[in-house]
Amino acid sequence: MAWTAISTRNETTPIVRGGWLDALRFIVAALIILHHFQGSGPVPLAESLHPVFERGGFLLTNFFLIDSGYVLMRVYGASVAGGRMSAGAFFAKRFLRVWPAHILMGLSLIAMVLGTAALGLAPRSPEWFDWSQLPAQMGLVQAFGVPGGYGWNAPSWSISALIGCYLAFPWLLKGLSRLGPWSVLALGVGGYLLANQVTWSLFGYPVYQMPMGLGFFRALPLFFLGMALAWFAQKVWIAPRLAGWAGIAAALALAVAQSFDKNALISLACISTIILAAGAIPTPRPSKWIEKAAQVSFSMFITNEVVRIAWFGVANVAIARLALPVPAQWALWVAGVTAAFVFAWAFHVIIDTPIQNRIRDWLKGRSRRPAAGLQPVVSLEG
Repeated sequence: MAWTAISTRNETTPIVRGGWLDALRFIVAALIILHHFQGSGPVPLAESLHPVFERGGFLLTNFFLIDSGYVLMRVYGASVAGGRMSAGAFFAKRFLRVWPAHILMGLSLIAMVLGTAALGLAPRSPEWFDWSQLPAQMGLVQAFGVPGGYGWNAPSWSISALIGCYLAFPWLLKGLSRLGPWSVLALGVGGYLLANQVTWSLFGYPVYQMPMGLGFFRALPLFFLGMALAWFAQKVWIAPRLAGWAGIAAALALAVAQSFDKNALISLACISTIILAAGAIPTPRPSKWIEKAAQVSFSMFITNEVVRIAWFGVANVAIARLALPVPAQWALWVAGVTAAFVFAWAFHVIIDTPIQNRIRDWLKGRSRRPAAGLQPVVSLEG
């Protein structure tokens, strides 16, 4: 392969909305919904089709965390490194992006549990609605060893872990900015392998099997790997054709690897290659549909577990009381998956977007208001 396909020329392909990275975000969010719903049908998809529907959860989480580090590095790295956005401003912007939706989903579950209790109905799995677990989850501290956080909207542990990654981002960036692209890439890969070896040595399992209560320590190596990939992508030009073929090859390799077993490290290499390739392929005609789909992806992630609990709480009662046949049960399952997509879209349009618009206006106002003895803060709309 000619080395002209990879060089340190200052021609990095910019990332834009409506491109390959946005498409991947939506695809992964959709697969997360399928993973969470797969066990609620008459027969779990992991049993009837393939075990990947169950074990694929760790792959999707890995992708989510790596992609978060990659995108935030590409979007905010220059502003934070150049001092145009402070560490506090960056954290405030990211925290306020995820916390309101998380709180609303938590309150929805509380209302659901209290409402059904008032009607004399108890949850099928009451252990997942232990009130002692709720404070840590609502405060998004369950991924830092704080007791609690299990059950309720359980997938929010990854949001909790990302809060810690947001705090670490400016300091990790400060260290990366002193190194060359190949050194950073080696550090990102080596850091994950080291973390994986440490968990094997101390606990007897890989880093991706860290319990939710220690989720931050699982997330940080993956988030840092994403940052390293982004730093590499900003400094090293990769020919679009090479990136395209590499992305296709990595996707096929990932499918083959998962056909046989977890193959965690091979799969991680494939995921990293796919993200790197997606960021290197130009998007001459961005798709508004893909952009909108990607914007809904966060709502898909934060709401799907609540929809699943509510939908199948009703569906399972109907199945038991009406003795519904298996085809009707599958129809209810398909309708439940569809409801997760529809609810996420409605939540994004009606609730999340207006809230974020207000937060954005508030942050803009604060950025224009100079504090005593300080220089004005640059607008956070970077």
